[in-house]
Amino acid sequence: MPNQEVFTSPTLGKLPLNRVIKEITRYLHEEPQYKYLLVIGTDSQDRRINGKKLTNLVTAIVVHRVGKGGRYFWKNGQVEHIRSLRQKMYTETLRSIEVAQEVVPQLNSRLNGKENLELEIHIDVGRSGDTREMIKEVVGIVIGNGYTAKTKPDSFGASSVADKHA
Repeated sequence: MPNQEVFTSPTLGKLPLNRVIKEITRYLHEEPQYKYLLVIGTDSQDRRINGKKLTNLVTAIVVHRVGKGGRYFWKNGQVEHIRSLRQKMYTETLRSIEVAQEVVPQLNSRLNGKENLELEIHIDVGRSGDTREMIKEVVGIVIGNGYTAKTKPDSFGASSVADKHA
C-alpha cells in the first residue's frame, strides 16, 4: 500500500497516510494515561459504476481511547466485482492486514513503544449467518500474520465504522 494513499477523517478531511500516523500519535500523546486500542477493519459493498459492477472496499483505522471515545480514518477503493462470499471475506481480511503492515511500523517508529496501545484486526464475520463457516479460516490468516483478530459482535471496526462508508 503506497504511502500516498488518501484516508478521510470526519473532522480533518482528506489526509495522506503519513498525516494519519501523525494525527494518531498526537491523539495518543494528548492523554497518555489512558489505554488505547488501534483497530483496523475492512468492509465491502457491491456497486455499479458506469454500468460496470465493482466491489468497493472500505478500510477503517480506529484509535479508541478506552472509556473516552476515539478517532477514525477511512479509505475506499474499487476492485473488480468479487462474486463469492468466501473471496470477499478473504479480500477484506487481507486488505486490513496490508494496512496494518503499513501503519504499525510507522506508528511504532514514532511511539518508541511507550504508549499503552493494543492492535486488533476486525473481521466482518460472525457465528451466525452466511460467514460462520469462514471464521476459523480468516481468524487463522490474521493470527498467522501476528495480529489479534476480533469477529462479530466485537468487530466494530469492520461491521460498523467501515460499513458506514461502504
